[in-house]
Amino acid sequence: MSQPSLKQLSYILAVAKNGSFRGAADELGISQPTLTAQIARAEEALGEKLLERSRNGAYLTPVGRLFEPQARRVIEAMEELGQIVGDTNINEKATYRLGVKGTLGPYLLPQILPALKDTHPNLQFYVREDTPRGLEEGIARGDYDVIITALPVNSKDLVQEPLLREKILLAAPADHSLTQVKTWRGSYLKDEQVLTTEQGHQFARLVEGVCQRLGAQVRRDYEGSSLDALRLMVVMGMGLTFLPALYVESEINADSGIAVGELADETIARLHVLAWRPSSPARGFYKVLAKDLRMIIAQRLGHAVEIVNHL
Repeated sequence: MSQPSLKQLSYILAVAKNGSFRGAADELGISQPTLTAQIARAEEALGEKLLERSRNGAYLTPVGRLFEPQARRVIEAMEELGQIVGDTNINEKATYRLGVKGTLGPYLLPQILPALKDTHPNLQFYVREDTPRGLEEGIARGDYDVIITALPVNSKDLVQEPLLREKILLAAPADHSLTQVKTWRGSYLKDEQVLTTEQGHQFARLVEGVCQRLGAQVRRDYEGSSLDALRLMVVMGMGLTFLPALYVESEINADSGIAVGELADETIARLHVLAWRPSSPARGFYKVLAKDLRMIIAQRLGHAVEIVNHL
């Protein structure tokens, strides 16, 4: 029996991850017929069907589910071997699957990825937004190579390198009584209506904890699906909200219809980390990447966030 190639193994894993041949082909940057032909050759070489196609997508067969973890280990072992045999630049020439939170990625990555490209010209990222839980589950499955998420990280198996601490700021309608006060204090929020994202989101839990401590009321009849939705609800006078500093830096200006400020007697912030599997062949490079990211963030966004070097 002949053996499938490493490329064919990666194609099979891509289909399993995406749940479709079309999605896998798009991610890999190849045509769907090419992908289909290569996987057919791999199955012929093994003498087993690994993928089942249906109207709803593509799924691993029972044999394919046994095959998947073995194939992943083979690919990781070959990547690690590439490092051992002396290609010190191998990791800088790779494409990495980067997962990031939706409340952070759009306001951080456009600021730092161009500068990171200057430092590592051949480095490529395939970026996908996800919830904190989705990021942790995805990196455990191998859907992501590395993630940027906020503490706490529930998985004890991930290596975590700190990047930045981001303040969470209070936002009020431009005509709210708070705008007449020079210094905002936590006590001013007592009995105020506060809007947040949908229950269960990490950001929502952070806001709920603050509101409980300060005596504010979280509105359950209106929950924002995004930070933009929260901003619009504040403009409409439906309540106050909390917004991350990088969102404010990117999206709020004098014409936004809201006032944003920090509570003088409350420290509300979230700490973002770069995290990866300890078994990753690129784990040494991720340490370098975290250091470079901290330097770039300090240069470009140091006025808006605090750089954190150690947990």
